[in-house]
Amino acid sequence: MRVSMRVLSVAAAMALIPGSMLWAQAPAPAPAQAQAAPLPPEATANPVAWSAKYLYQRDVKNMIAAADEMPEDKYSYHPTPDQWTFGKVVSHIAQSNGALCAALSGTTAPASLQVSDTASKADLGKALQASFDFCGPVLDGLTDAKLADTVTVFHRTMPRAMVLVLLPVDLADHYSQMAAYLRLNGLTPPSAQPRK
Repeated sequence: MRVSMRVLSVAAAMALIPGSMLWAQAPAPAPAQAQAAPLPPEATANPVAWSAKYLYQRDVKNMIAAADEMPEDKYSYHPTPDQWTFGKVVSHIAQSNGALCAALSGTTAPASLQVSDTASKADLGKALQASFDFCGPVLDGLTDAKLADTVTVFHRTMPRAMVLVLLPVDLADHYSQMAAYLRLNGLTPPSAQPRK
């Protein structure tokens, strides 16, 4: 009996609603999303190597910009006694890039990547840029077919694929450090700045 009363109540309420509201058209469907741009041929030929390089290129822009943005007198800044200085982060990135890309390519990293964490902002910036200049062509020449090969880096043997994954992961990790140090000094990290 209660169900019948509810049905009658709903029907009575609907009778009071103007027909135009009851049978109003549903909103038109949203226009179809634009088709995404097709992937470049190298992305389909070597998807793993291409993907790592794509992430790497994003990190390069952010790290160079962060190193440029931090004032020279703040290169000795570190939030706590146990944390690295900003200069140490930059020095480490240059040297780590050299080791990882040397392992990827089977070559030797340039000596110019060995820079002290207390060097000038200009010298640290040059080493950082040189490390990216070294890694760029290495990634350009890397194919997925080479990723199962075994290489040695940091006194460990691993597949080349692991080294390729470590490169953008390491850069993202250290960029987050750089971004935090910039924020703590009242500066906006490059990745958070409005696009020009």
